[in-house]
Amino acid sequence: MTIKEKAKRTRATKEQVAKVIKEVVKPKFTKQQLLQSQKYVNRRDALNALLKDDESYTHEQVDEILEKFYKGGNK
Repeated sequence: MTIKEKAKRTRATKEQVAKVIKEVVKPKFTKQQLLQSQKYVNRRDALNALLKDDESYTHEQVDEILEKFYKGGNK
């Protein structure tokens, strides 16, 4: 069943379908890949402590985790 067919069955709006599609196509990276990334070169120690070895993360998720950490909140 395609995403469009699923949307028709659940009577989802076009905006909801677009949001789901956008979430589906976001690439995810392992902790090891993120630690090697130039984007996070200055935050490697924090990432090493905050991220789990057996999970994958989008850049948006990592940015949220780091933001919460630097503001003094939990993961």
